[in-house]
Amino acid sequence: MTSLKRTNSDDPDFITLVALLDQDLKIRDGEEHTFYNQFNKIDKIKHVVVFYENDMAVGCGAFREKESDTVEIKRMYVHPEHRKKGIASQVLKALELWADEINYPYTILETGKKQPEAIALYQKSGYTLIPNYPPYENVENSVCMKKTLY
Repeated sequence: MTSLKRTNSDDPDFITLVALLDQDLKIRDGEEHTFYNQFNKIDKIKHVVVFYENDMAVGCGAFREKESDTVEIKRMYVHPEHRKKGIASQVLKALELWADEINYPYTILETGKKQPEAIALYQKSGYTLIPNYPPYENVENSVCMKKTLY
C-alpha cells in the first residue's frame, strides 16, 4: 500500500530521507558537493511531500518560492531499493499539483549532469532546459530546467 503525505521540513521522515540524499550526492558530486550543499538547507521549507510504501518513507521532494510566480523543486529522492517503480514521478506530480493549487504557474529546478536518471525524469515530466539561474549560472555540472504548470 502506498500513500503521499504533505508536510514541512520538520517532518522526521523527510529529514531521514534527505540525509540519505546528501550521502548519495556527496559521492556523485565529489569536490563540488560543498558548493551545492550550501543551497540545500532544509530548515523552514513549508512544502514537502513524503511517499510511503507499506508505511515506510521511501521517497520525498519539496519546493520553495523562488519568485512570486515560480517555485523551485528541491530535495527529490527515492531510496535505492524502491527506485524504478514510478515513485519519483508521483512525488514530482504531487509537488506540481500543490504548487498549482497555491497559484504558482512555473516550477524550476537544478540537478547535476552526474544524475542522468534525474534529468530523464524531469524531461519525461515536461521540463525543458533553461539557462542556469543563480547561484548555478557558472557551474558546469549544473543543469537547470523549467515547466509551465498552467
